[in-house]
Amino acid sequence: MLKVALAGLHLLALGLGLGAVIGRGVALRDPLDLTALRRAFRADTVWGLAAALWIGTGLWRVIAGTEKPPQYYVHNHLFITKMALLGLILALEIWPMVKLIRWRIALARGTPVDPAERTQVARRIAVISHIEGTIVVIMIFVAAAIARGY
Repeated sequence: MLKVALAGLHLLALGLGLGAVIGRGVALRDPLDLTALRRAFRADTVWGLAAALWIGTGLWRVIAGTEKPPQYYVHNHLFITKMALLGLILALEIWPMVKLIRWRIALARGTPVDPAERTQVARRIAVISHIEGTIVVIMIFVAAAIARGY
């Protein structure tokens, strides 16, 4: 039953994360009023929680060998590709994460963020979000190939 629960949570995290990162991108692509910014913050929170669940369940599945022995994954070129794609997402996420945390703090303090900078940065984060979403979709296909023994 643990195997089913971990796999189910892993897939649920993928779905939640994909929807959230795309939602964040859409919210930041819209005219950036307070409502859009709050939508982006909510989506960003779900994206972060989904990532934690996704990575946590993935590590558990690999280390505990619930599906296949850990050696299978270590020597599988598609698994290494999937991990490289995850590393790319994590690297792409550093800048948006820092910016959005700073905006949350500024909003909580009542300090306005320069509207020109906010618009330019929001557009860049929206593009990054959509790129990350595309990478997640690619990872899903790579994972499907791994699950079928490639």
